[in-house]
Amino acid sequence: MEYKNTLLMPKTEFPMRGNLPNREPEMQKKWEDMNIYELVQKRTEGRPLFILHDGPPYANGDIHMGHAMNKILKDMIVRYKSMAGFHAPYVPGWDTHGLPIETALTKNKKVNRKKMSVAEFREKCAEYAYEQVDRQREQFKRLGVRADWDNPYITLTKDYEAQQIKVFGAMAEKGFIYKGKKPVYWSPSSESALAEAEIEYQDKRSPSIYVAFNVKDGKGVLDGDEKFIIWTTTPWTIPANLGIAVHAEIEYSVVETNGVKYVVASELVENLTETLEWNEPKVVNTLKGAELKHIVATHPIYDRDSLVILGDHVTTDAGTGCVHTAPGHGEDDFFVGKQNGLDVLCPVDEKGYMTNEAPGFEGLFYDEANKPITEKLEEVGALLKLNFITHSYPHDWRTKKPTIFRATAQWFASIKDIREDLIQAVRDVNWIPKWGETRLYNMIKDREDWCISRQRAWGVPIPVFYGENNEPIITSETIEHVSNLFREHGSNVWFEWDAKDLLPEGFTSEHSPNGQFTKETDIMDVWFDSGSSHQAVLVERDELQRPADLYLEGSDQYRGWFNSSLSTSVAITGKAPYKGILSHGFALDGEGRKMSKSLGNTVIPNKVMKQLGADILRLWVASVDYQADVRISDKILKQVAESYRKIRNTFRFLLGNLDDFDPNTNALAFDELGEVDQYMLVKLNKLIDRVKRSYDEYEFASIYHDVHNFCTIDLSSFYLDIAKDVLYIQAADDKGRRGIQTVLYETLQALVKLVAPILTHTADEVWSYIPGVTEKSVQLVDMPEKVELQVSEQLEAKWDHFMTVRDDVLKALEHARNEKVIGKSLTASIKLYPNAETTDILSSILDLHKLFIVSSCEVVGAKEEAPESAQQLETLAVEVLPADGETCDRCWVVSTTVGDDAEHPTVCESCAKIVKENY
Repeated sequence: MEYKNTLLMPKTEFPMRGNLPNREPEMQKKWEDMNIYELVQKRTEGRPLFILHDGPPYANGDIHMGHAMNKILKDMIVRYKSMAGFHAPYVPGWDTHGLPIETALTKNKKVNRKKMSVAEFREKCAEYAYEQVDRQREQFKRLGVRADWDNPYITLTKDYEAQQIKVFGAMAEKGFIYKGKKPVYWSPSSESALAEAEIEYQDKRSPSIYVAFNVKDGKGVLDGDEKFIIWTTTPWTIPANLGIAVHAEIEYSVVETNGVKYVVASELVENLTETLEWNEPKVVNTLKGAELKHIVATHPIYDRDSLVILGDHVTTDAGTGCVHTAPGHGEDDFFVGKQNGLDVLCPVDEKGYMTNEAPGFEGLFYDEANKPITEKLEEVGALLKLNFITHSYPHDWRTKKPTIFRATAQWFASIKDIREDLIQAVRDVNWIPKWGETRLYNMIKDREDWCISRQRAWGVPIPVFYGENNEPIITSETIEHVSNLFREHGSNVWFEWDAKDLLPEGFTSEHSPNGQFTKETDIMDVWFDSGSSHQAVLVERDELQRPADLYLEGSDQYRGWFNSSLSTSVAITGKAPYKGILSHGFALDGEGRKMSKSLGNTVIPNKVMKQLGADILRLWVASVDYQADVRISDKILKQVAESYRKIRNTFRFLLGNLDDFDPNTNALAFDELGEVDQYMLVKLNKLIDRVKRSYDEYEFASIYHDVHNFCTIDLSSFYLDIAKDVLYIQAADDKGRRGIQTVLYETLQALVKLVAPILTHTADEVWSYIPGVTEKSVQLVDMPEKVELQVSEQLEAKWDHFMTVRDDVLKALEHARNEKVIGKSLTASIKLYPNAETTDILSSILDLHKLFIVSSCEVVGAKEEAPESAQQLETLAVEVLPADGETCDRCWVVSTTVGDDAEHPTVCESCAKIVKENY
């Protein structure tokens, strides 16, 4: 007889290999055909809402690893919430306005915007943006992200723009919007003003100059033959100088060297002596900065005054303590100049070129003007020192080119007027990680105003009209009318229609007695666009609500979307648009470097999915400490793929051994199970509890490790290993076998549900093979509930201790194997000499040899009675010997009973009995 034919070996059609790159798209097609998003929403309708509001990625180019990590994290949370008692609609979004699309059209698409109207160019921008949305949407769907993909929000749509106009209008009505001339970050490369959120800092090499300003009128405090020394790294701003700022409380010295007297901060005399190579300097006078107020110096190049003024921004950290002040090119300069009646001189145009207000340097690009200006200073004897330094300098985050401060007329949103409300809103939000609260608080506490106007074509127009006296007109009537026009026609009408056609019929204003109006040509900052999404999406959509439960984005969004959303929401509602903020770090290469095309170290999501599958990428996201910067490489992904293989093989084993199991007829009640089976259900329920708690706390790495360890340690290395003898060898309806199958079935269902938010494709694939399930998808069921099992603490403690004993026995077997005493563990016979505690436990357990997977096991005596040949371990001593007898052809146990049954001479007594009764 062929005894292997009597073994109940695992049977399943569930494939060993995932073949994810091919199988996942098939599954996604199935989801699409069954409209899984709608099915999930219908199933959870009426439950408490959980809203994760999607921060809109910019619609330009293929998705990168940061996009993938962000969308996967969001998807895992939304999927879990929909399985955990919530109704969790998820509306994806895109940010579509701004310079990159304009640049892509003119450079990549070769669109000549000079040959078309603004409205025509904007139509081209919209077409391109929609193309990019479609492109990215397919890539996000390929990640397995479940969302309302057919109805996303897009910042260029009519409904969105209409609501954005209302946000602007509500802020204007409360007095938070104003127009003023002041220095703002200006990008010559973009020819537009920028907000702080659009600035990034990079190293730049700049000239460092020390310049002398002759005193013209010492006001009786100075003799009149002294010179103030200023220090600057922007020589191009010298033509705009109108003053010198000193601090009222700082002590200043008049230092004489080589017959020349200089005024500098006393604290810096020693440093300046070295830097300027002074010869035997002598302090001839000291006085407080306050005494220097309104002394008049002379501009070193032009025949005009430079007024000495007081400023709290002056420090002695560097320089001279006398600060070059050009109100047209610096925020501090502007405010202190305004306080002292200085003009706002800005001799640089929108492209960065010097104007005729900088005589002698007209037409020079500002950066190129540094050298001739420095040479002119040297020529007139005002240049005391020229060096070059490398320092951190603001750059345009789009063009990557340096920015300047430039005073222009811009539209601003006043942050200072709502600062206290903003700070309170920050305190009311739940921050993960906690340092996010401090980070956003620090960005708000000193912020004055937000420059919201841009001198571009592709964006939402600022809905302001001007009267004949050039006074801006913003009323609730005009805002409501423009909002309605945008909702009906889109914002292009602003550029296609005349001002009178954009105003309400019969509109009049005291600013236009003749009824003539013009309209603003600037557009809004793109951060105002996306920052209005709480109104344009959360309020606009019936299925959503404001505030959202969660905003989840990269850590760069503290200065971006988190910030702009908070500012607009607090301004119009008094509260934050979100209850919680969760942020993640950046994806770096395997060596911790920033990814870049120039380094050739980019890991591209689409490529990973074609090679390994989306579930490997999703498992990687779950495995890392995503709240910090994370690393990804081929090597790291291979390690993740190996972990995936172990989890998949566990599923396959469980399915294979449930081939003949009907949960409706074969499952046993808990009290019918053996102790070890009960113990495994206790372990399973603890896993369920830990994993759900980790999901609630967004601790995905803990889920990854807990599930992986449960599969590899608790199941594969223990329970499934010891279960094989019963599953394969006993009769199909043997109670012990059905008991184990009951545990396997409960474990399989729970595990598949627990990993469904992460391994979404694999979980659905496994679900389709589970006997007895009726739902079409695991996405249509809830998370497993922790069951309070009626099991004594003593039983759990007993088996926890047994697992420690088992570890010791396995060490002894491994040692004996290395010493060639035995081969496989089934060739061994062991004698145990336990300590007192272990003796009590082992004496209460039947069939110890099956739990240790040896052919025989005997508890012989106390630990101290063990022979020298026994291995002394923590809980017991173990003597390992070769087992007596022959190997059974059926169960592979070495037994002295092999051959006792004449009908079945090659199997042991136990197997002979099973064969006779069942075959």
